[in-house]
Amino acid sequence: MRIITHACPDCGTVVAANELEEKRIMKCPGLDCEEVLRFEELPEDDREHFVQNRERYQI
Repeated sequence: MRIITHACPDCGTVVAANELEEKRIMKCPGLDCEEVLRFEELPEDDREHFVQNRERYQI
C-alpha cells in the first residue's frame, strides 16, 4: 500500500487521496483557506494506482 496525499498549494494542508477520490472536488480543510482541491490534481500515476487498488484504501 502506498500513502497517497495531496498538499494544498495555498496553505500546505495535507489531504488523503481517498478523501479527494470520494468527493472529487472539495474545499481545503485548512483554517481560513478557500482553495478548492480536486482529485484530478493528483499526479496521473497516483490517481491510477488509487483507483485500481481502491479496496486497499477503505477504512
